[in-house]
Amino acid sequence: MVVLLIVSVWFTARAEFRVATFNADITIPIGHACMGGGVADAREIVDPLFAKGFVLLGAEEPLVVVSLDWCQCNNDSYDRWREVLAQAAHTTPQRVMLATVHQHDAPICDLTAQRLLDDQGQPGWNCDPEFHERAVQRTATALKQALSTARRVTHFGMGQARIEKLASNRRVVRPDGTITWERGSASGNLYDAPEGEIDPWLKTLSFWDGETPLLAWSCYAIHPMSYYGKGGVSADFPGLARQRRQQDDPSVFQIYFTGCGGDTTAGKYNTGDPTNRIVLADRLYAGMLGAWQQTQRQPLRRVGFRNAELRLPPRDTDAFTIEAMRATLANTNATRWQRISAALGLSWRARVSRDQPIDVPCLDLNDGAALFTILPAESFVGYQLAAQKLRPKSFVMVAGFGDGAPGYIPTDQCWRDGYNDHYCWVQPMTETVMRRALSQALGEAKR
Repeated sequence: MVVLLIVSVWFTARAEFRVATFNADITIPIGHACMGGGVADAREIVDPLFAKGFVLLGAEEPLVVVSLDWCQCNNDSYDRWREVLAQAAHTTPQRVMLATVHQHDAPICDLTAQRLLDDQGQPGWNCDPEFHERAVQRTATALKQALSTARRVTHFGMGQARIEKLASNRRVVRPDGTITWERGSASGNLYDAPEGEIDPWLKTLSFWDGETPLLAWSCYAIHPMSYYGKGGVSADFPGLARQRRQQDDPSVFQIYFTGCGGDTTAGKYNTGDPTNRIVLADRLYAGMLGAWQQTQRQPLRRVGFRNAELRLPPRDTDAFTIEAMRATLANTNATRWQRISAALGLSWRARVSRDQPIDVPCLDLNDGAALFTILPAESFVGYQLAAQKLRPKSFVMVAGFGDGAPGYIPTDQCWRDGYNDHYCWVQPMTETVMRRALSQALGEAKR
């Protein structure tokens, strides 16, 4: 018994972590729906869309972290991505940490919603399932190929930098004192209102082999659009900033995630003029570079993983009842987006009915020294700030836009302030449920 215990400790002490990075082109074809059919379909490819991620080996089971240059993956689309990538990495779907960057000239894919639209004679209104499967399989192939070139990881790094004049909150107080949520991605400087609640810090985690950096993944909470909606497929300003960082040092693989940006946009600093895309990219790039320059390393000794199951109650009044959504879906006089939204809502309600929770995963490095978690859909920035307060002594990075099915997920205060948007399929005042899942995913700090 004593000998076995010593052997176990020896292997734990000498466990070697390795990482394999992968990259796949997942650009939608011309004619494919952008933003799930809510804006003009793809007319030109301005720049490609990518799936970029890594597989971390050496923990109990492989862990996959992947970011997609898509607007959203909902319900069974999200499940399909995780199932296939898990199989390719020889792990379980729960250990595939996937999120979208949320550019709008990119697809929202909900396979159940598209099947409902098919039944109404509207193929491809939301997404093309055949293209969807090709993108999934192409990414899985890239992941498999990468496993043979996995590199040793001995250290991880943590860095952050403050970004100036980029993010602003949708919530704006008008001169007469009333609250409005009209600040969008390209609304400009409404009433000269302050930025409001944002997280000004861009954070970067990285893996190293000794003093050699291998990969970096960065995260910032902002809706990632400069201008959109005319069919020009693009990874927008995050794609440009990421590419520029990749060119700085091609040997360091760059990944970008969007934080909890459901209620944060570039609106205060962006009028939608195409020239603003470069300006916003420059500011995001400066934050990425600054976080890299501030990175501090420490030996990677332990890798942990937790997953919390999140059950959000559905919005079930007025136009959000199942009967109302079915009627809208079947109504040929309704707009395309109204019918697609009804299909998205019905897909979400089917998930709730079968009691399928949303996973809130967390990658834990060195017993809480660094924590990386993903919240679903368009979670508001207040949840990102709450996560940091839950583990104030840890380096906490929070991505949003995991499973996109719930739509916007406001904080309770935002509901009290009058927030009310149709692209939201969860009941008001669900902050307690969200905070409970966050707390479970992040774990308790060790004393």
